[in-house]
Amino acid sequence: MSQTNTSSGSLFMVVAPSGAGKSTLVNALLTQESGIQLSISFTTRALRPGEENGREYHFTTTEDFLARKDQDEFLESAEVHGNHYGTSRLRIADQIKAGNDVLLEIDWQGAQQIKKQFPHAVGIFILPPSIAALEERLTKRGQDEPHIITRRILAAGGEIAHAPEFEYAIINRDFATALSELTAIVKAARCRFAQQAARNTPLFAQLGIHANLS
Repeated sequence: MSQTNTSSGSLFMVVAPSGAGKSTLVNALLTQESGIQLSISFTTRALRPGEENGREYHFTTTEDFLARKDQDEFLESAEVHGNHYGTSRLRIADQIKAGNDVLLEIDWQGAQQIKKQFPHAVGIFILPPSIAALEERLTKRGQDEPHIITRRILAAGGEIAHAPEFEYAIINRDFATALSELTAIVKAARCRFAQQAARNTPLFAQLGIHANLS
């Protein structure tokens, strides 16, 4: 069942191939922009250096993940690079209805599932300046074994092929520019008529604006 655009909060989906700088951009956005929160997904992949359970992800076992999936706890779920990822449906709709902007860091498969349920969700695809740059970034961050990096590079082409499905594309050539563009998208989404009408209902009524937000 899809959600209508009657709430004042916006739902953002940020998608990118591994190594494109998605997490770094999202973390910078959350630091400088108030009123937007990251939805913490569940995953079965191992923790990376510097990560904490419950901050970047809720890290869990495959058995626990599949049990949650069977109980329909996930708004969307997908298997990526041999690991399971899922977004808990708990509180997502409530957060948006309460006027909070929510950001999801997910893969293209999850974004497709979310879009069916939240057709007004804003899709943003982060692109690398080149495949060579992608490989260089994955190697420099030192978080994966060489065979894992090779697998991620091979998968990147298929992931990038889904970029046309998204409303926005950001090419992460320069971090400051990419962050500025990501911030601009968030600010623009907050100015959509439906969001403004939901946030300013008394004013719109006073001005004689009768908005149909269904």
